[in-house]
This record gives sequence, C-alpha cells and structure tokens, in this order.
Amino acid sequence: MPEGHSIHRLARAITAAFGDTRVRLSSPQGRFAEEAAQLDGWHLHPADAFGKHLFLPFSPDADTDPTLFVHIHLGLYGSWTFAGDADFAIAHAIGAPRNRIHEEGTDWRLIQPGQNVRLRITGHHGLADLTGPNQCRIIDSAGRAEVTARLGPDPLRADADPDVFVDVVKRSRTTIGALLMNQQVVAGIGNIYRAELLFRARLDPYVPGRDLSRPAIRAIWDDLVPLIRYGRRTGRIVTTQPEHRAIHAAIQERSVPTYQNDDDHPDAVPREESFYVYHRQNLPCRICDATIRTAMMQGRTVFWCPRCQRRRVNAARWILDHPAGPWADPEGAV
Repeated sequence: MPEGHSIHRLARAITAAFGDTRVRLSSPQGRFAEEAAQLDGWHLHPADAFGKHLFLPFSPDADTDPTLFVHIHLGLYGSWTFAGDADFAIAHAIGAPRNRIHEEGTDWRLIQPGQNVRLRITGHHGLADLTGPNQCRIIDSAGRAEVTARLGPDPLRADADPDVFVDVVKRSRTTIGALLMNQQVVAGIGNIYRAELLFRARLDPYVPGRDLSRPAIRAIWDDLVPLIRYGRRTGRIVTTQPEHRAIHAAIQERSVPTYQNDDDHPDAVPREESFYVYHRQNLPCRICDATIRTAMMQGRTVFWCPRCQRRRVNAARWILDHPAGPWADPEGAV
C-alpha cells in the first residue's frame, strides 16, 4: 500500500497536470460512470492529500469554491498512470506497480483505456488513469471533514500538530509498533516507515506507548518529518544514514520486490542500501551485526534488531547523534 509521501506526491502531480482547469471525466470500467458524468467538464482545483487519502476538489466554474470532492484511497492495489505531450512533465505512474500506458512517441490522445480503469481524467495536455482503488467516491465538504476528523496529524501537512500525536501515544497501553500503524494516531505511515522509525529510535516495537517519555515520543515525530519529506520529494523511502548504506548492503525480499518510484534514477539510493531492518529478516544489522528478527503484529510483519532496539523510556542518544534532516531535508521544506 502506498504510504503518505506517495499520496502527497500524487496530489502535487495531479495539480501540476490539471489543477485550476476544466477537465473531462469518464469511467471506462463503468463502476464510476454516473459520478464521472456528474463532474464531467467541471473545474478541478488543486488536489489535496491527508495521510493516505486523496481529495480532488471540483466546482462548476473557476470562480466558486469547491463543492464536491472525489475521495480516493488507493489501498493495496490502486495506481495512477499518466500520459501527455511535451508540456505534461510528470511521473508516469504512482501507486502499486503498473506498466506504462504509453511509450515515447505515442500520441496520448489515441491511448485506449484498459478495462479496469475506474476513472480517467483528461486535460488539455494529457490524461491520468486510476485503476484498482480501494475507494473512489464523490463527497461534499461535510464528508471530507468526516474523513479527516478520523485521522491523526499528517507530518506532511502544514497544519499538523505534533502534540496531538504525543498526547495520543502517551495515553495508550497499545504497543508503539501498533500505534504507528494506526491512521488515527498518525496519518500516512505504513509498514516501512514504522519499522525504520523504531530502529532509528532504538526502540523495541512492543513497548507500550504510555511507558515512553513525552520527549521520546516527540523525537519519533521529529525524525519522521524529514524522512517523509524526502519521500515526497524523491518518490522513494530511504532511512539509512549515508555512512551506513554500504554496510551489509542487502535485503531479503519476499514474493513482491520493494519497487519504488524512480528506482532507475541515477541518483537513487539502491533498495539494498535504503533500509535498516525492513525486508532484512535473518540478515545482520548494519550497526551491531545481530540478526534482524520478524514477527506478526496486528496482521502485519514487524521487523526489528533485538540488540539495537530495546525497551526504553527516554529518547536514545543515537537518534540525536544521527539526525536525518541534513541529508533528507536540508532546506527544511514544508
């Protein structure tokens, strides 16, 4: 399932491609046909993301505020693919791995949608196809408010309040490993960020939230922000400090490789160097050489180093001595 950085990246991509213009909507698959017809020809305002939820705001014309939103949650299998002319400079796909819907030199206006395309957006310079979403529906402003009210703070949003995150964790008897996957606690984190944040915090995933000091909880948030901003900027999750990437450079992928956007970019950190513990089960820890372990936690695999990650109350010195900000978010961009 795409984590929050991918959805924010997607919102930026859709805004760059179609934002503040009239667009055509269709549903080649048919499951969204009535809704697409309702908004066909409406004005699409800049897209917005909150955690793993995408909102496409529409109004009848450019001079009125959005009155309806297409609310999309990609789930495990959802994906967007894009095609367009030379003015349509955009990533070709965001979401679950998909094939390109066109090749260089193909006229995008001649591209026929696949049979599983739930929603097609067509603008002046290109198109975007949505396939396989967990949710795709029309809601109004009240409906959008209901969705966001159920979510915890999103570290990629300017309105995020880290104290809300700290308060919820501190009050909970639930393990910190489970809390970080709860979208009502913090919006946008998935299994990769969960595993890596806990390693960087040197924290056993089974420690109850209430056992942690407030500074220790806040340190997790402060570490997350530059890491997830790096993901939004590059399309890739990387959590390793540069000096640790060549140490035991390997991952133990299972049936589905951990493909990320722009893996073929010449400056991309290779997958085998990107993580401390995620998909590194039975391999030596990059820091201490202990064997990385796994277990099931609320239906998802949790990865951790039994030597580096301990039951603790206060923030570990390691996370303070190895800040992500200087390499992940050097400009502190919002």
